[in-house]
Amino acid sequence: MAKSVMTWVLERDVFVGGGVIHAAALAAGHRVIDWSDRWLTDMSYPRLTGAVLFHGSLGNADRIVREVAWMPGAYCQTSRFHCSAWYPAAAQWLLHEQWEIHPASFFVENADAILDRLGAVDRVFVRPDSPLKPFSGRLVRRGQISLSTLDYGFYHDDAELPVVIAPMRQVLREWRYVVVGREVIAGSGYVAEGRSATLDDPKGPAWRFAAEVAANLTPPDPVYILDVCESDKGLRLIELNPFSGADLYACNGHEIVRHVSEVALKSV
Repeated sequence: MAKSVMTWVLERDVFVGGGVIHAAALAAGHRVIDWSDRWLTDMSYPRLTGAVLFHGSLGNADRIVREVAWMPGAYCQTSRFHCSAWYPAAAQWLLHEQWEIHPASFFVENADAILDRLGAVDRVFVRPDSPLKPFSGRLVRRGQISLSTLDYGFYHDDAELPVVIAPMRQVLREWRYVVVGREVIAGSGYVAEGRSATLDDPKGPAWRFAAEVAANLTPPDPVYILDVCESDKGLRLIELNPFSGADLYACNGHEIVRHVSEVALKSV
């Protein structure tokens, strides 16, 4: 296989934008194969040589980095995407101007005091510290905060799961950007509920804001995802996510394949 050609392993059915990479990778002359969950069940994954990169579900991306002998395998250095790992460096752009991170059980036992410190009268936003998101981020009301409201016993069984607690903020619109190094190379608007996508303008204010953030943050991975929103206080950074486990919505697949393959091919 030519040095400029790599293998993309795609779990296409998990995303709205599942075909974004597939069509672009084939057009670029790369090898594309479909993912099989059986490969991790019995560790029968194909022994692929050269640069190999997975894109699909976040849980599989996390396991591939740790268990599968592909290079780079996946851009999903999970520990670097914990909110606690990058929030302090991104504080000037972050949607949350105040936050606390505690084990879930501690939050439940001390909810009133935590809400008082955060200036939250009625409700707070809570999400897992982990990018693997064992439960979805949500608003919880004072007086109704319990482990069960954080999906304990349903989606996870860790009462000590670290969670981020922050005052409620109004989010109007959202965008997703693919970052390679410190450069935004593709972007898309999206609606989280329903997971619909809209095109984005590379010269627009949201893209420019994302580019400013990306240029000034230490990259948690050679390729990663940066989510931006329009809030009640202007454009703000929502979160960083691993590339290999993120929906790409209406991002330009040809730009993604061109830039990401350059990085992946250098890893072998």
